[in-house]
Order: sequence, then C-alpha cells, then structure tokens
Amino acid sequence: MRRNPLPVVLNCYGAVLLLLLLCAPSSVQARDDLYDLDDYRSHPCNRPCEDQASPRLCQYKWVVESYWTLSKACLNCPFNQSDCSRPHCIATDGVQRGIIAVNRRLPGPAVEVCEGDMVEVKVQNELSNGEGTSIHWHGLLQKGTPHMDGVSLLTQCPITARSSFTYRFKALDPGTHYWHGHTGMQRADGLFGAIVVRQSLNRDPHSALYDHDLSEHVIIVNDWLNRMTLTQYLAHHHNDGDNLPSSMLINGMGAYEEFKDGNSSLYTPRASFTVQGGKKYRFRVISNAVFECPIQISVDGHTMTVIASDGSPIKPFTTDSFDILSGERYDFILYADKTATLRNYWIRARGMVLCGFKKAHQVALLNYAGAPDVDPPEPTDWDSSIRGGIKLNPWNGPTSNDEFDITRMHAELPDENDGVLTSVPDKKFYLGMLFNRVDSLKYNNPEFYPLSVVVSNKRILSPQINFISSKLPASPPLSQYDDVSKSEYCNEFTVQKDCALDWCTCTHKVDVALGDLVEIVVIDQGLPWTNSHPVHIHGFKFRVIAMGKMGTSTSFEAVKQLDKQGNITRSTMRAPYKDSITVPDAGYAVLRFRADNPGMWLFHCHVESHSDIGMAVVIQVGDKSEFPKPPRNFPRCGSWDGEYGDDDNDDVDGNQGNGNGNDRSCSKDVASPGRAVSVFLMVVTCSLSIWIGYTSSLL
Repeated sequence: MRRNPLPVVLNCYGAVLLLLLLCAPSSVQARDDLYDLDDYRSHPCNRPCEDQASPRLCQYKWVVESYWTLSKACLNCPFNQSDCSRPHCIATDGVQRGIIAVNRRLPGPAVEVCEGDMVEVKVQNELSNGEGTSIHWHGLLQKGTPHMDGVSLLTQCPITARSSFTYRFKALDPGTHYWHGHTGMQRADGLFGAIVVRQSLNRDPHSALYDHDLSEHVIIVNDWLNRMTLTQYLAHHHNDGDNLPSSMLINGMGAYEEFKDGNSSLYTPRASFTVQGGKKYRFRVISNAVFECPIQISVDGHTMTVIASDGSPIKPFTTDSFDILSGERYDFILYADKTATLRNYWIRARGMVLCGFKKAHQVALLNYAGAPDVDPPEPTDWDSSIRGGIKLNPWNGPTSNDEFDITRMHAELPDENDGVLTSVPDKKFYLGMLFNRVDSLKYNNPEFYPLSVVVSNKRILSPQINFISSKLPASPPLSQYDDVSKSEYCNEFTVQKDCALDWCTCTHKVDVALGDLVEIVVIDQGLPWTNSHPVHIHGFKFRVIAMGKMGTSTSFEAVKQLDKQGNITRSTMRAPYKDSITVPDAGYAVLRFRADNPGMWLFHCHVESHSDIGMAVVIQVGDKSEFPKPPRNFPRCGSWDGEYGDDDNDDVDGNQGNGNGNDRSCSKDVASPGRAVSVFLMVVTCSLSIWIGYTSSLL
C-alpha cells in the first residue's frame, strides 16, 4: 500500500518555519522582557562585605522612560494608602506631573555593592520624545574607565532613543555616592538614585561606632517642581516664568498636595525610617537638589554624629543640623536613645535660598519600633523646621560661633605621602564664577531684544566662569579627540575679545600634565544676588584646603591679590577629601588634587540651569596618547555637513558610512552565518525525508 507523503512534507517544512522563528533576531525576543522591571532590592551584591572575599559581578538592567505620577498603577491612592505602595505607583508629593523614571521607580534602583565589585548596568532608553540620555556615577572616579563617566558629548555619545548602553566599571571608591542623568535636565525630573560602596568592617574606620548600616536608611533629598523642569526652565529664561520650587521630596515621597475625603484632608505618604531603641544607626544622606537650594537636615530630639562627606571619612563631629547642597553626601550616626517613652520623631529637610521663597520643605518619620502608630505632635511647617544649636556646613559660610564650615573638619585617615598639601602646585587656576550682564545670544538678541530693553523681570544674566559660557562639542573628545577642532576650545588666555562686554562661548578647557599637582581657587563674586554655587569635579577627589568670605561682594582680582599677598591660609594637615563643595557667596574655596587620572573631566556648578547655560570647565589631564583606549566598537556621533562624493549613488547600501564614523548605527540586519547554515541543513534534511517517504510509497 502506498503512503501519502503530504504529512511528511508538512511536518518538515513546519519544522523549518519553527526554526526560523526561533532564530529570529534577538532584538525581537528582547522586547518580550523589556518591561520585566526589577527594583533590585534583593540584589545578591547587596551583602555584608568580607575581608579576602572575591569580588562579584553586579549586573542590572534599567529601562529609562517617560512616566507619570499617580498613574493608573496607583489605583485609589491616596484615599487607600496601601495603593500608594503598589508596583509601578509613583505618588511623589501628590502633584500629578510628567517624570522620568527608571524601572518605574523614583528614585531609581539603588546600586549597593562591596568595594572592588564589578558593576555592569545596561541602560535602555525608552524616553517617549526621542531624546538621548546618559548616566553619571557621581563620586566614582572611574580610574582606568573614563569612558564610563557618563557625560553626554564629553565622555560618550548620548544613548539614543530605543538603544542601550552598558556601563561597566569597578567600584573602587567606597562610601555614599549617587547616580544621575547627565543629559539636559533629566536628573531634575527623576533620573537619579543611590550608590553605596561598602567595605568590610575591618576596612571601615568608623564601623565600631554604629550597630547597623541598612539599605533602608539611605536618604535622598531633592527640590521638586509641579511640572516638567524644561517647561519651567524655558518659561523663566525666555520670559518671566516662575522657577521657584514649592515642594521637596525625601526618597521620592512627601506630603504636599491636599486631597479631600468629605471633611477630612488626605496626603500622599511620607518616607519612614525605623530604628530600634538603644541602637546606633548609620544614615547616608544624598542631595539631588536642582536649583540654588541648600537643605538643612535635622532630626527632632536627636543630635547627629557626622562621620563622612562625599564618601570620605572624617573625624566624628556631633551637630544639631547640617546643610547639604547639590551633589554633596553626608553620613551620620543616630543614637536611638529616646526609650523612656516610645514615640516617633520628625526628620526634617528645610530648603533655603530659592527654596526659601516658597518655603519648600519636607518631613519624614523616624519610627521607633514598638511606638504607637501616630505622627509626632510637633508642627511640620517650614518655620518650625528651623533648628538651632550647632550647624555643620552652613551654606554661605559661618555667621556665628556655632557654625562650622567643612575646612574645620579633618580627614579620618592619615595623609598620604604625596605632597598634595605641602608642595608647590604645578598648575594653578583662578576660576571666577559670576552672573555676567551680557547679551547672551541664547536668550537675548542685541538687535531685537537686548538686556537694556527688556523689562527687569525678564532679564537673564549669564552664569559664567571667567566670563566664558561653556558648551560641549558635537562629538565627545575623550573618544573622538580628532573630530573636535581646536578652534572649538578656549579659555581666558586664548579668547580674542573682551568677554566681560561681549558674549563668549566655546568649550571652556584647561590642560594639565599627567601627574601634575593642581590647585584651583574658585571665586564667587557675590553679585547681583546672595547666592552660593555648589561645584562638582569628575574623576577626582580634591582636598579642601581653604575657604573664606569677603563681605557681600568681591572680585576676581581682589581674591587673586589677597592670595598673592599671602593672606589665604592653607591647611597642611588632614584637609578633608570631597568631590562637591559650596563656594561662599562673595568668597572663595581653595582645592587641590593630584592629576593622576588621564582623560577629559568636567568641573561645573551643580545647579542644573547654571551648568546647562555654561558654568563649567573641561579639565584635560594628559595628552591623547595617555588616555585609556575606548572599549571596542564604542559608539560614535557627531555632525554631518553633507560632504558628498563625486557619485552619490555609488554605494546605495551605505558602505561608505554615515559621515560621523558611526557605521554600526546604519548597518543592515543581516542574518548570522550560523543561522543560515542551520536553515540550509534543515531544508536538506526535510528534502531527504520527503524523497525517502515518496520512494517508500512506491514500494
């Protein structure tokens, strides 16, 4: 009897079809798990750190996307308070607005590892409006890995929409740090989170002072607007829009917007931190402030023993409060000694300067385990948050004997024998920060609407360093050094005009040799407002060796003259290490570091709008030949000026590239040779099966 070969044919070619589906490009499969969003609260790298233990590879997958507060994920929040803590619900302070979230969290996932671990973070850009992004690892020096520093158009190209970039670096810098967006103003809208690099107890100089160092005792504070920051920024800088924060968040939470439930008022939940009476806890505080917003931190009924700043240990200092400015971090020990009558207490964050106009503030709950589940009786308004007594790091310099600036602190670890505090610097720079009354072409046009014509409340002065508005080039010079023309760089010695009177803009850059001892004298001239600039350096920790205030205003030349006369006293022992510092209004700060990390590093004001407008300097350490080489196939970007060949149609497949060296971005989706061979073998096998089936049917 003859067999019907049709089932064999169908089965074989069905198998071929299945193989083709299984071997489809991996990007299709990646889409399937794109929104498997992990919060990494139980990441295996968050562990007790042990001596002699092998370092681990700590991997994370982050999805950066445009998102919304009090979204449908929140169901009936805040009327049902438990709904406010549902997955993907971001309630913030109760104001509905657009945000940027990582894995639908705000703050984004924390990275908690041990010293020496390898950190690997795959960042997938799913922002809705197609903008690029990047992540800076604030406080991690990236020695040997400068291409992972995360500064768009300086150390890397922006991560384009629908693409990913994997950061990989060793966690060599112990302490409290944080990550944040470094493209545009994205960190202002939620693109930030904590990094904690812990040490073994034997390596931590303060481990004997506390009982617990818990993930849930990391605190991030930030000022918060009621709409997307770019909208508010544009309204202010091109017209007379309001740019004053009215609210503040603690770990992305807070009570601000009032909701009515009959005659009762409801608010979104506040952050809460639980302690056990009689125990000592290490708290880690991070400021992601966006505006000129010093934040006073205090805990009702308790003092705080500060043991570290910007990740570096200092001699323990007990204080009633401290001011923290944008980019700074402070670690303190809280002794939960209020055990006679168990109750709860307020942790307070009180905003000043721009945050003071609308009295922006926030409170969180210090919850004693076993205490009644009720709020503390003390009022929570801005005025009630003023704390007297001893204050550390006053934002505009000391004004009383109870106030101590950071130069009064001493590094816990002995000074290294590197001559940083005692030698004569190889390079010295005076960097004057000011608001220049000049017609910036970005916000004014001298012909149509110069500063002299627009009404006073619409005048935008240019925040500059040495009268220069810095802008980054179209290609990152760290990896595409030769793609950036030397004419794009300038500094005070190379500009060809009087920048005090005529707007100067370029990539503001200074050069130092690898190994140089560098001293920077940062000057805030104090006009026209009482203000302070928090500054941050990438790639280094500096020693803060002097700080002073010279009344209500000063000048670049006055501070230089004061220094030349020997009237700025520098510390020569145990000066604290920091990477972020506040320069007093009408004052100065003197910073030193050894330039032992080759690359292109940003030094900038950490007020988001000031940095965006140009209050920044690029420090080139070493020459191009001394830079670490970029990773293989590192992304490239840049301008394309229409440099067509003689015959534009010679290469319709784009084999000549895209004009900026980023050929990979335009490559065709070609099936891999391995996949083609597999399909061919399957077809041959099926054909043989059909032939055998057919011949068998003839028997």
